[in-house]
Amino acid sequence: MLIFDQLKKGDPHLRTLTLVILTGLAVLLAGLWWVQIVSARDYQESLETQSFRTVRIPAVRGRILDRNGNVLAENRPAYNISLYLEELDRPFKNAYSNEVWEVRAELKQQSAQMEAKLGRKLNKQERKQLALTTAQKALLREKARYEVVSNVVLQVSRRLDRPLTVDPTDFERHYETRLALPYPVLRDLDATNIARFEEQSTSPLGVDLEVQSTRVYPHQTLAAHLLGSLRRDDSSAEGEEAFFSFRLPDFRGAFGIEYAFDKALRGMAGAKSVEVNNMGYRTTENVWSPAEPGSDVVLTLDLAIQQAAERALQSTPVTYTGPVRGAVVVMDVWTGDILALASSPAFNPNDALLPHLPPAELERRENEVLRPIFNRATQGSYFPGSVFKLVVGLAALDAGLDPNETFVVAPNPEMPSRGAIWVGPAHHKIRDLAPPGEYNFTRALYKSSNSYFITNGLRIGPERIVRMAQRFHLGEKIGLFTRQESSGFLPSLSRLSSGWSEGNTANLSIGQDPVMVTPLQVAVLTSAIANGGKVLWPRLVAQVEPEQASADQDPERFPPGRVRDQLGVSQRILSIVHQAMLADTEAPDGTGVGAARECPGLRICGKTGTAQIQNENNVKTGQTTWFASFAPYEKPRWAVVVMVEDGISGPSCSFVAGKIYRAILDSQRNSPRKNDTMANARLTQ
Repeated sequence: MLIFDQLKKGDPHLRTLTLVILTGLAVLLAGLWWVQIVSARDYQESLETQSFRTVRIPAVRGRILDRNGNVLAENRPAYNISLYLEELDRPFKNAYSNEVWEVRAELKQQSAQMEAKLGRKLNKQERKQLALTTAQKALLREKARYEVVSNVVLQVSRRLDRPLTVDPTDFERHYETRLALPYPVLRDLDATNIARFEEQSTSPLGVDLEVQSTRVYPHQTLAAHLLGSLRRDDSSAEGEEAFFSFRLPDFRGAFGIEYAFDKALRGMAGAKSVEVNNMGYRTTENVWSPAEPGSDVVLTLDLAIQQAAERALQSTPVTYTGPVRGAVVVMDVWTGDILALASSPAFNPNDALLPHLPPAELERRENEVLRPIFNRATQGSYFPGSVFKLVVGLAALDAGLDPNETFVVAPNPEMPSRGAIWVGPAHHKIRDLAPPGEYNFTRALYKSSNSYFITNGLRIGPERIVRMAQRFHLGEKIGLFTRQESSGFLPSLSRLSSGWSEGNTANLSIGQDPVMVTPLQVAVLTSAIANGGKVLWPRLVAQVEPEQASADQDPERFPPGRVRDQLGVSQRILSIVHQAMLADTEAPDGTGVGAARECPGLRICGKTGTAQIQNENNVKTGQTTWFASFAPYEKPRWAVVVMVEDGISGPSCSFVAGKIYRAILDSQRNSPRKNDTMANARLTQ
């Protein structure tokens, strides 16, 4: 009442203030009426026509490193030229209007011609037949869009000075299903094309550079079988959101380390929301869940030793032309660390990111002889040949064989300079490459006498041999989790009591049949002999390290030197075998002298082997050559195993091993590691 009393007194200032307040209230009420009543339909239509699309953003994949931190697999930015179609909406409409105008002008002309011919005006039904149908309009829109995009791509083509085309089917599929995402015009530009594109002051309408991460293997084919390969897979990983409108290109490990540690390497994908209008074009976007990069996987491999192993393997003499088909394994005899794992022929894992393999490479990969994807070091099962005499020798010595006892090898009547032995009731002759004469254990091993080991294999029986092989876990998988492993083959004890003959025992005693091994299994076998009888689990991965920016957790470490089994033989027996293997490389007539010649000054213990491959008609079709070794003799540290399909001989493989030992010594001199202290401590045991 006080205010109204004051107003009645005619206070001009109060009247003015009251008028201003009332005017403001009126404006607010008018605005509210306009928004709530007049514009309600417009806001409702706008809300209905706006919608969101979710997009899965792949994480940057973790690196794969060697034991010294050298990069074996990493990521690099890939620059793509893309079209942002929402910026071409008006040109699309203009082009469509022009198309419609031209078609309607043509239809109008046809209508006039028909009226002149009929001498009357067209009726409603006849005019309807000449009108544009919905399907025709859709085709015109499609044609207009393609013409606009083709013209834009032509401008890009001229700028880069290289031919570019747009596939109409591919573009229309993108327009219909992925309109909210940029349309890629050219992928993975090199530095020259990036410079040409950026040197222009302006870009064609809707065109811009888009950056994505891509996998790179900088050493090309090096350790390709172990590293593995990727395959296109945009699906969600465990713990990720499963439902997305769109998924940007992503990859999963197909085999090898990329497969075995895919979860750690892949990281956690992110997500963004894209707002689109009623036409489906992008208007805004918002990243609501950033991608978490993958962890780094540190291997036990040594890059320098791996490179040397692959080079040395390619130098092996073979009986055929083309790349060497073989494998090399280098293993630390105390820790089980795999320092090199080579398989030849190899492939380039970078090719997995190509849209299509070149025809020549595709034909090469499908070649049943070359099998470049096949990891011969872990997947290949081969007769071990004379390398298996190490197992037979351990079994015989453990059974009481006197290593100094001599055995006389009889001459082969057909070749008096070579020996022979007759086995079984049928007196089946088995040839011996060693000359006739007297042999004790050491001479029999380094001369690789079939007669000596067959005699002692028959003497102790197959069960002792198989039981000794079981302690090495031959015929069993190691559990690599890389999709690249074979268990090999070892006859069971029950097999020995069913249809087994002396001929089978004879073949088993010289590693011909029925036993098969992988080069990795032979490396484990050799390491166990070298380290005093500990059968180790091979170690391929040292640790998994979280990405630097998000290192809020400790690395996951895989302990070295895990013991799988014990040979259970005395150190005296192992010492006898060591001395015999040393003679194989140091005796003038030893079969493994090539290793010592290639790496003078390092005392290498080795055993060569050559296994004959025959078909069902007992006709030789090939051979597998081996050299299994460790060094140094005084304090064993490394095991090197070389296997070559259709090699010249086991002795030729010893030269390959010698080159690898030389590279190992060079690597140790050039880059000593802190963690070698552990190995050195164990060497004194």
